[in-house]
Amino acid sequence: MRVAAIDQGTTSTRCLVVESGGEARQVASRRQAQFHPAPGRVEHDPEELLRHIGEVLAAAGPVEAIALANQGESCLAWDAESGRALSPVIVWQDARTAGELAVLGAAAEDRSKAICGLPLDAYFSASKLGWLLRNLPEVATAQAAGRLRLGTTDAFFLDRLCGHFATDLATASRTGLLDLASGTWSAELCALHGVPMACLPEIRAVDAGFGAIGGVPVRASIVDQQAALYGHGCRHPGEAKITFGTGAFLLAVTGTDRPAAAGLLPTVAWRRQGAGTVFALEGGVYDAGAALEWVRRLGLYDRPEELDGFDGPSALSRGLVFVPALSGLAAPYWDRTAAPLFLGMDATTGRRDLVQATLEGIALLTVRLIEAAAEQIGDIRAISIDGGLSQSTYFARFLAAASGRGVRVPAMHEMTSLGLAELCGAEVAQLRAAGSSFAPDGSVTPADHARFAAAVARSGGWRG
Repeated sequence: MRVAAIDQGTTSTRCLVVESGGEARQVASRRQAQFHPAPGRVEHDPEELLRHIGEVLAAAGPVEAIALANQGESCLAWDAESGRALSPVIVWQDARTAGELAVLGAAAEDRSKAICGLPLDAYFSASKLGWLLRNLPEVATAQAAGRLRLGTTDAFFLDRLCGHFATDLATASRTGLLDLASGTWSAELCALHGVPMACLPEIRAVDAGFGAIGGVPVRASIVDQQAALYGHGCRHPGEAKITFGTGAFLLAVTGTDRPAAAGLLPTVAWRRQGAGTVFALEGGVYDAGAALEWVRRLGLYDRPEELDGFDGPSALSRGLVFVPALSGLAAPYWDRTAAPLFLGMDATTGRRDLVQATLEGIALLTVRLIEAAAEQIGDIRAISIDGGLSQSTYFARFLAAASGRGVRVPAMHEMTSLGLAELCGAEVAQLRAAGSSFAPDGSVTPADHARFAAAVARSGGWRG
């Protein structure tokens, strides 16, 4: 089987061609623009994303199946008759609805967690979709005329490219509108956020089929993080992965029962045809690659190679720490008011020191996610990681030392695409097998952790 696996991410749209038992190769990548029309707002042009999907798919050549990964919580509105986008894509990083959510109160937050498992946070799609109806007259007009469609980006792509207005259960679980118990849209949560349930897409299994593009079937569609979890081969409770992209996202499989959650989030890992729903715990760091991109724009480094090769003791052990909270702090803190912070600089601090501290700060926030997951599901002995940061040997070694757990880096680091291909039925075990592993050591001490905790406290985000 030859699969075109399309990963429509936050910063780029990529296509890998994966062949059963053979190789995987990236055939095309397109970097898209992000727009920041006001503080706290992050948007994409939906037509640009759609165009890039077409371009990278064309570069794949003849394939037998197509699979699509989406950003998760990013969403928009469009016209059911013409297919024309009626809004920009509001990206998952966008915080425009934080103030509106804050006034809903503790009772509404409790109901949200009880029904969909998610807190009332601007990260998720629900409040964004309600905002579109309240603030864009063209969206409200389409709703009044009975031709409005609302959804995450996958539903828009599938509607325009395949004529199927649908999403999968895992993506639906990221909206803040899904009833986890029934696997259907929640009338109560739709009413809370002002989202007409009739405007939302049909919910399907990940491999239920989503139509065809140019005669080639779209066999799978799912959130990028869940695709990566599947690609890493995580199938059993306690198996976990972390993907380091724009943000850093941990997913740990919990099994067929919805997990209890305290700080982390219960989410759907996947539901395949003829099988039960598999659940996971999820936690994220808003700014991983985004923090490094910010540091790069400041002129602290130029090339990816400069994210490796640090000699001597860690920046943390020397009292230099960085809290990567450019967009606030996500799980388990859920504090949008937290701000980025360097602590411990002196006259001898140089550019390399600050880059090293940035890497370590991302790792230490990630360690907190691992610890929070372990508190709920038991021991997590090893973590499999992928994404850009996983290619830094220093980062992987530091993460192993700081977490006290083994860290595995697969040689094939496009695990989202690998998971997509496997969900289509491709055989990928050989591609997944190779890689490197790093054992924990004693280079990060409890005193170092305490120093980082103090830095987080000074950023405004520490919750114990």
